[in-house]
Amino acid sequence: MKLITTSRLTLLLLSVGLAACQSALQTVKKGEKHYENGEYELAIQQFQKVVTQDPAKVNLYIAESYRRSNRLPQSVDYYKKALDAGTKEPTASLYYAYALKSQGDYTGAADQLQKFTRQKLTNRSLVSLARRELENLTLLDSLSRKVSNYKLTNLSNLNTPSAEFAPVVLNTDLVFTASRKETIYKTNGQHMLGLYKAKLTSPSETGAPELFSQTVFGENMNEGTPVFSNDGKMMVFARGNTGRSKGKGNTSADVDLYISRNNGGLWSEPERLAFSDSASWDGSPAFSADGGTLYFASNRAGGSGGLDLWRVNIDKAGRFGRPANMGRDLNTPGNELFPYVSPDAKLYFASDGHAGFGGLDLFVATRNEGVIEVHNLGFPFNSRSDDFGLVWADTTRGYFASNRDGGKGDDDIYYFESTREPVQIAHEPLKPKDPNLPSNPGDKRVVRYFLGGTVVDSKTQEPLGGVKVTVLDDNESPIGEATTGNDGKFGVYPIKIGYDYNIVVDKPDYIKKQELFITEGKQLPADRLSKPLTDTTLYATVDMLRKELGAELTKAFKIETIYYDFDKYNIRADASVELDKVVRILQDNPDIKLELGSHTDSRGTNVYNERLSQRRAESAVNYILSRGISPDRITAKGYGESELLIPNAKTEEEHQLNRRTEFKVIGIQ
Repeated sequence: MKLITTSRLTLLLLSVGLAACQSALQTVKKGEKHYENGEYELAIQQFQKVVTQDPAKVNLYIAESYRRSNRLPQSVDYYKKALDAGTKEPTASLYYAYALKSQGDYTGAADQLQKFTRQKLTNRSLVSLARRELENLTLLDSLSRKVSNYKLTNLSNLNTPSAEFAPVVLNTDLVFTASRKETIYKTNGQHMLGLYKAKLTSPSETGAPELFSQTVFGENMNEGTPVFSNDGKMMVFARGNTGRSKGKGNTSADVDLYISRNNGGLWSEPERLAFSDSASWDGSPAFSADGGTLYFASNRAGGSGGLDLWRVNIDKAGRFGRPANMGRDLNTPGNELFPYVSPDAKLYFASDGHAGFGGLDLFVATRNEGVIEVHNLGFPFNSRSDDFGLVWADTTRGYFASNRDGGKGDDDIYYFESTREPVQIAHEPLKPKDPNLPSNPGDKRVVRYFLGGTVVDSKTQEPLGGVKVTVLDDNESPIGEATTGNDGKFGVYPIKIGYDYNIVVDKPDYIKKQELFITEGKQLPADRLSKPLTDTTLYATVDMLRKELGAELTKAFKIETIYYDFDKYNIRADASVELDKVVRILQDNPDIKLELGSHTDSRGTNVYNERLSQRRAESAVNYILSRGISPDRITAKGYGESELLIPNAKTEEEHQLNRRTEFKVIGIQ
């Protein structure tokens, strides 16, 4: 009897344990579903219930959810827990560094950035981003000594514990964006954004806020960041969806620019601007001083990474032209947004890519003898938190938004006014100190480095003439362009040791190619410098492949295989970088077609794995399509477990190699 009772108890405990395990797995699946849909607050709620089940995976999901929903400070503890638990995600240390910086822990941020750059990574753009941030951290000491003579006042009558930002003066009203709609935004768990206004009773005080316009109000969508024409009769603003992602494999919410006109005191029904396509995030618009140009932020293809500043011309009939990127002097691999052009034609904007104190900092860009110079506004405009959306009311005062300590909770609107002198700003050099110059002031020995090379046919190794060659620095700004003669030679161009360069070659009937040239380790030893000035040229040989269908053509693009978590088909952070490379290849070579072939490991039934692999392929294809690539140029095909790289996989690492998507050129138009 005792034996039977004990057996029943054992079975009962096993049943309870299995039920709990199944429940935890279901909770994780729910969290992952919300995460894939961009519903990060709902994802966090699910993951926090099972954080002990798989600490490395679940803590990373929570950290990423906070980061992607613009709550970077809350991600700090979860990145640390994920890293301590042994997460294999290579970008965890990079984003942990940004989170630490947002809390003012610059030493910890530098440590994590150095750990990230020491990894063996194929993603050169992320490595370049980390190196740039390490350089930015070295400028903080000089930036912190620059303090401007401005007094800040929190607009306490207007601000609440929720978000208020993007102020703009319209006649005697302050129009702003606020989180006050009844509908909850699933990305961050806050009320959705709308447009509101408040009467300015004095420059630093307002009356009670009210809805800006009933016509420009959608309960189930985010709306905000308005800008008005000089006569106040035209408004451009951003309108987004409910926060759900734009499709499988793409977790960024759809945000577009809309226009509304004031007729007889009433605002018209908003219409989407034709150039603002739903495949990208377009927001924070601003007009030039003369009204002939619209500036905005976007993550559309062709940028430097993250959100870039773009501009579009407006003709006399009010028609908008084609957007143009504002270039690498302003845009970085990070994010640039909230542009504003002052009456004296200075461009103000927010960025987390230029040297700053943490989060978004405020900058001003000026043109001096044709050269664009970027300046950090310093204290008190900038803090270790997000500071953005600056506008001037006149030459001595204005408004901006910040979520810094001491506010009412989230983003608050601040009034600033000059106390004595015009603003002193901290200058951020466009280029760091030249690493080629000796560090010892008394040492006069200088080496000037140059880059030259030859373009050859990859099969015959014969020089290729008629090749357009462009050499780009690590910010992708061109330092030299040429067309090769019959000898295939190009150059020479001045370069700096310690920096990476890209050699872009383009010729009809050949694959357009971008070759990375690394200068690290190529400097001349000091003991070989016998003259005060030494010139030396580093040479590169770039081979080009003729467009002929076959395995060699696929290999020429050097697209890395992307991988998936077990039983998942969502696009991981490391995979999105490789897919962005595919987008660029397709843009550079508009006559090729690709197949994305996806695979599973050997676990699961054949039928299930075929279905899962097809979803993986479609997820990757949808990501590429969302970047503006035509669907007739790319095919998704699932192979299930029919083509295992490791047939008898035993370890998780071996299974991981089987869970992949590979790329193959299948056609030339």
